[in-house]
Amino acid sequence: MSGIYIHIPFCKQACHYCDFHFSTSFKKKDEMVIALCQEIALRRNEIDHDPLIETIYFGGGTPSVLSINELESIINIIYENYTIDDHPEITIEANPDDLSEEKIRALAKSKVNRLSIGIQSFFEEDLKLMNRAHNAQEAIDCLTLAIQEFDNISIDLIYGIPNMSANRWRENIQKALELNIPHISCYALTVELNTALPKLIEKGKIPPVNDELAQQHFEILVEMLENNEFEHYELSNFGKPGYYSKNNTAYWQGKSYLGIGPSAHSYNGKQRSWNINNNTKYIQSLDQNKLPKEIEDLTPNDQYNEYIMTGLRTIWGVSLQKIEKDFGHRYKQYLVEQAQKHIEEHLLFLDGDTLLVTRKGKFLSDGIASDLFLVNLG
Repeated sequence: MSGIYIHIPFCKQACHYCDFHFSTSFKKKDEMVIALCQEIALRRNEIDHDPLIETIYFGGGTPSVLSINELESIINIIYENYTIDDHPEITIEANPDDLSEEKIRALAKSKVNRLSIGIQSFFEEDLKLMNRAHNAQEAIDCLTLAIQEFDNISIDLIYGIPNMSANRWRENIQKALELNIPHISCYALTVELNTALPKLIEKGKIPPVNDELAQQHFEILVEMLENNEFEHYELSNFGKPGYYSKNNTAYWQGKSYLGIGPSAHSYNGKQRSWNINNNTKYIQSLDQNKLPKEIEDLTPNDQYNEYIMTGLRTIWGVSLQKIEKDFGHRYKQYLVEQAQKHIEEHLLFLDGDTLLVTRKGKFLSDGIASDLFLVNLG
C-alpha cells in the first residue's frame, strides 16, 4: 500500500470548469466527517498484505473548508487504524481564500506537511472567467504567508484559458518562479459536459477553448520551467529535485491506494473500486456500517492499458521488460508494433528497453497512449 486519499466533497462555489464531485451546501459537513472516519476504520483490513502507508492526501472538493480539528480527527483515525511511515507525506489541497495567516500557522503545527494550493491564475480576469472563489491579491497573499511556514508547497495553474495571451501565461509562470514555489501542476482548461463552461460557450459569454492556444501555452510552460531547474516528471507536473509529489508518483507508478469518501476510487493492482457519488447516500450507508462501493476486477488488458496510460505520462516511461514479464511476449510484440509509427513520427523513442515520449510528443501523450491500448489479445 502506498497511500490513502480522502475526498472532501464541499466547495464554497462551483468553478465553471470543474466536474469533480462536490456540494456547495455545508449542512452535512459534520455528518460527513463522522462518515469518513467510519469508512477509514471499516477498511483497515483491506491492506493487510501491504500495510505501510506512505502518503495521506486530502483532495476534493475543497479540503481547506474543514477546520483544523476536523482535519486532525480524520488524520488521528488513520493513525489509529493503519501503520504509517515514519516520515509520511501528508498533503491538503487548499484554496487561497481559506488560507488566512491563522489557518496556515495552525496547519503548520499539525501533521500536514505539504500544501497544494489552487491558484489557477494570478490574474483577476482569468479567475472571474473560471468563477473562482478567490481573487488575484488573495493568491499572492496566501502564498507569501505559506512559504514562511511550509517548505513543501505545490500550486495549480490552468493554461489554454480563452483570451489568455502568451505573455500573460508567461507572467503567471514567472510569478510562481519569483515566489520560489518548488512544485507546479499545470492543466489545460477542458470543457466537461456536466459543468457551466459548455453552456457559457454556447451562449457566447465565453470564447471557445482553443487547442492550438493550449499547445502554445504548454510549450512555453515546459521551456520556462525546465530553464529554471524544474524536472518535468509527469505530463502535468513539474518539481524541483526532492519535491516530486509522492502521492501522485505512487499513482503513476501503479502502487496501491485507498480512496475514502464519496466518489473516491481505490486500486490494488488487480481491482478498482469506487464509492457512491452522493453525499446523503454515502453518509446513510456508513451510518449502517456498510461500505457504499462497487468493485471491478481488472483483466490483463485493463492492467496493460493502465500501465501504458500512466507510464507514458512520466519520465519513467513504459518498460518493455515489465510488459513481457507481467503480461507475456504477445503484449510486448503488440506494443512494439503499435509504437513504430509514433517512433517514425518522432513522438516516441526507445531508450534501451524503455518506451518514452519525445518533447514533441508530450502534449499528445494521452492520445498516443490510447493508440497503444488493446481491447482483445486472445
